[in-house]
Amino acid sequence: VQLQASGGGLAQPGGSLRLSCAASGLTLNKNNMGWFRQAPGKEREIVAVIRWSGSTYYQDSVKGRFTASRDTAKNTMYLQMNSLKPEDTAVYYCAADTDRSVAISNSRSYDYWGQGTLVTVSS
Repeated sequence: VQLQASGGGLAQPGGSLRLSCAASGLTLNKNNMGWFRQAPGKEREIVAVIRWSGSTYYQDSVKGRFTASRDTAKNTMYLQMNSLKPEDTAVYYCAADTDRSVAISNSRSYDYWGQGTLVTVSS
């Protein structure tokens, strides 16, 4: 299994970025797929999840600003990030939970991780 995250970069406050996570060795719509982030000096935290069923979950701080989606034909998931804030600055990771755990916000539920992509929000 490989998860390849990309799309990070520098954005201004209020700007947008779209992250991608290309998966190989597993099928997105058979697993829970999560986006996590880790800011300097902070613990890794959940950002968003697309469950195998297609339903989504968002951390409160990103609701209404971030949208998780997937393209089953490309076996790729996305995180559209709008109205970015400086506090969104972090390394973002995609991850796969092959057991379809109910504890979707717990990083320990995830078996496979991408390498991370840095998002910096600054003027």
